[in-house]
Amino acid sequence: MHPPPRRRRGLRRSLTAVAAALALPLTMLSTGSTPAQAAAVQCSVDYKTNDWGSGFTVDLTLTNRGSDAIDGWTLTYDYTGNQKLSNGWNGSWSQSGKTVTVEDAGYNARIAAGAAVTTGGQFTYSGSNAAPTSFAINGTTCVGAHQPPITVLTSPEAGAVYTQGETVPLAATAAAADQATITKVEFYDDTELLGSDTSSPFALSVGGLAVGSHSLVAKAYDSMGASADSTPVGITVASGPAVVATPSQLGVQQGESGSYEVKLSKQPSSNVTVTTSRASGNSGLSVSAGGSLTFTPSNWNTAQEVTIAADSSGSGSAVFESSAPGHAKAAVTVTQLGAEKTYDARFLELYGKITDPANGYFSPEGIPYHSVETLIVEAPDHGHETTSEAYSYLLWLQAMYGKVTGDWSRFNEAWEIMENYMIPTHADQPTNSFYNASKPATYAPEYDTPNEYPSQLDSGVSVGPDPIAAELKSAYGTDDVYGMHWIQDVDNVYGYGNSPGKCEAGPSDTGPSYINTFQRGPQESVWETVPQPTCDAFKYGGTNGYLDLFTKDASYAKQWKFTNAPDADARAVQAAYWADLWAGEQGKDGEIAETVAKAAKMGDYLRYAMFDKYFKKIGNCTSPSCPAGTGKDASHYLLSWYYAWGGATDTSAGWAWRIGSSHAHGGYQNPLAAYALSSYDDLKPKSATGAADWAKSLDRQLEFYRWLQSDEGAIAGGATNSWAGRYTSPPSGTPTFYGMYYDEKPVYHDPPSNQWFGFQAWSMERVAEYYQQTGDADAKVVLDKWVDWALSETTVNPDGSFRIPATLQWSGKPDTWNASSPGANSGLHVTVADYTNDVGVAAAYAKTLTYYADRSGDTEAASTAKALLDGMWENNQDALGIAVPETRADYNRFDDPIHVPNGWTGTMPNGDTINSSSTFESIRSFYQDDPAWSKIESYLAGGAAPTFTYHRFWAQADIALAMGSYAELLE
Repeated sequence: MHPPPRRRRGLRRSLTAVAAALALPLTMLSTGSTPAQAAAVQCSVDYKTNDWGSGFTVDLTLTNRGSDAIDGWTLTYDYTGNQKLSNGWNGSWSQSGKTVTVEDAGYNARIAAGAAVTTGGQFTYSGSNAAPTSFAINGTTCVGAHQPPITVLTSPEAGAVYTQGETVPLAATAAAADQATITKVEFYDDTELLGSDTSSPFALSVGGLAVGSHSLVAKAYDSMGASADSTPVGITVASGPAVVATPSQLGVQQGESGSYEVKLSKQPSSNVTVTTSRASGNSGLSVSAGGSLTFTPSNWNTAQEVTIAADSSGSGSAVFESSAPGHAKAAVTVTQLGAEKTYDARFLELYGKITDPANGYFSPEGIPYHSVETLIVEAPDHGHETTSEAYSYLLWLQAMYGKVTGDWSRFNEAWEIMENYMIPTHADQPTNSFYNASKPATYAPEYDTPNEYPSQLDSGVSVGPDPIAAELKSAYGTDDVYGMHWIQDVDNVYGYGNSPGKCEAGPSDTGPSYINTFQRGPQESVWETVPQPTCDAFKYGGTNGYLDLFTKDASYAKQWKFTNAPDADARAVQAAYWADLWAGEQGKDGEIAETVAKAAKMGDYLRYAMFDKYFKKIGNCTSPSCPAGTGKDASHYLLSWYYAWGGATDTSAGWAWRIGSSHAHGGYQNPLAAYALSSYDDLKPKSATGAADWAKSLDRQLEFYRWLQSDEGAIAGGATNSWAGRYTSPPSGTPTFYGMYYDEKPVYHDPPSNQWFGFQAWSMERVAEYYQQTGDADAKVVLDKWVDWALSETTVNPDGSFRIPATLQWSGKPDTWNASSPGANSGLHVTVADYTNDVGVAAAYAKTLTYYADRSGDTEAASTAKALLDGMWENNQDALGIAVPETRADYNRFDDPIHVPNGWTGTMPNGDTINSSSTFESIRSFYQDDPAWSKIESYLAGGAAPTFTYHRFWAQADIALAMGSYAELLE
């Protein structure tokens, strides 16, 4: 299942007030529903298997093709062989003879018109394994689902390099299903339509592509209205003839050799000699063959090999340059690995795919996109947005690269990119000097649903003082806050032009643009958001920009505002810890000392996430009139959902504010970061109380995990100091943690924030790292129980395919926390509602098992980690990384209405109208130019739920990191 994670939030405020900021996991899907009606069933069933010869798993997608909802379903079908049911999920499975029956699981009983649900099972068999030919739902035979065409971009080759002005030959093959015919193939450069062809062979010659990297896509249409796009192919356009070398990263084990390929980008008029030599680095690596290669006008595009030999004892990386007269040279980084380091070689291979500019993971500025693909809606509502999460994963990826290769320049560069583009500059937060720490912000209540907004500001509610502002200024000599904003429109698709240092430059701005999204209570999913700029100068939106969609006030001032995702900043600190440790082992910690000091600074400011939103006293706060804090008694010492800060844009008559958050989620905690910031000298903050606060946070986080741990072992939702976001009373009997109330699904409800297994894997991986480094018995108690539960819910098949938990369902409550005698939580339970082969989450899970196994010696955890990594490596690779197809039934929500009060009107930067009739898509008309848009159109018109293969940056980084972690600890 894919949100995730994730997240997040935007902040709103007018004059001196702030309302709630919310977030969603980046891989968490939002789902919708329609009113129930009785009607005849119209349906189709898609049947897919993963077969290993003696058994198989089956995935079935049930699509409601009628105009009315299906409320409750029973699926029946027959096999012709001896297939025997072993188990099933997402439904109640049974078998009588050759007939299989699947009844809905309750939570997925309703299939809205045009929507789909999935269910799956596992079978054994011998002999043949023919697919069923007929399916029925509630006794009605379903029609076959028309399959979209298969499209492959056959030219150019991935990684090809062309010279500026040279024609690029595009060609594609396309095959239609179900007796349909291909009517047209379109060719795109990212989302720009280059041209089309209506007859086979489908081809297009394109000239004039700009110098740089290009992501090319072919999209085929068939005569039955279906369409599908190809996997993107990355190419590079150079300013002149060039030597081309692939791959750009190569791992060679001690005593062995490895090869890379070279060729020319352009046909020469006479023979060209390419010579290769080591330009710098490890002298244990040398050219053993292919040091001089000749290319002729006839074989210039035929790759020849350069072979690099490694001696038997060296380590580290070297750069080899292949050059020729009149050509730009190519550079390949070769790393000498230990004799058994297969998984480090995998890390380097995947790292090479991720960092290859032609593969589309990065913007021209070097900023990691959320995904290579542009049409994706999770918490980022466009693939070429990014999040602070992606930046933190880039840091971690480059830290691992430094460990494997000894090159720490890329880790430093990653922090510089983050600092330049995702940490607001002084120009972005110009009025912090007006901040009054004795009254940080004005109260505005949070509400349950978007239609209850805007929220009325209330200056009569007591607000506590900010106890860390003065010491932060004393430590760092500035009023500015040093933390990442959470979301960024990297290609300025929306057009706000809110790039660092600029306030709403506009659609013509080409740099990354800060935006905000989630604003209006826990029920506001991504499908109901109204994006807005972080610097609202009333240039777009309505009369008051976007402010009066979120808060009520007598008047509105132009202002800036930023929201921080604490788990991302904590992950950046986590990456810096490992970088410092690994660089120190190489004697190179001095190379990154300045960057590590910046991570300590970031951790100092991250303490704002420990405070109640309005700095009220922690515990038993059941009305807005509950006591304000007097200092650190307003701190819960947990990592909450956000902290935020903002102020007026007018530097001569300014004001500023800061808030914490009252809501803490189990999935956001990071004990390794707390340990590093409290106990590791190089990362201890400079402020007077920073290290002490993080020491207390470490203990509190470990207690929090213990308090939230279910009877089975999974970690439940979280706690809040502000019930319903407005300091109201919780239901009678609600358990407490240091006076904070248990919240089964803190922060957001569509979908519930406690359901995604990814939060379990992410969070427990941090606990496992901390345990591996310290052996802390309190961490081991939590991990022992969690790992046993997770392993019991994990299946790895003989062919390496796997199933891990996807969606969790919760019941009961924890015991009220007693630190001296923790309860057993025998009344708090979790069940796994469905399973997934999500490779990103599986990688985080494998890392958890790896770190846990290294310290505990648990052999099942170690073998399962290896099986998950081997399975995805063998089964799920493609040209861009490691990924699996996903059916996105939630994309029926593109037509969801967004709440805009009656009478409110405004415009987006591109002219899209915002009013009470607006929908998610209508204020994002740029989607209609996306090469994948016809999949959505077809689905909204009653077609099958679309399937995408997404390459999310965080997932690819996590897979690479999992390989590197396994190599370090268990290989």
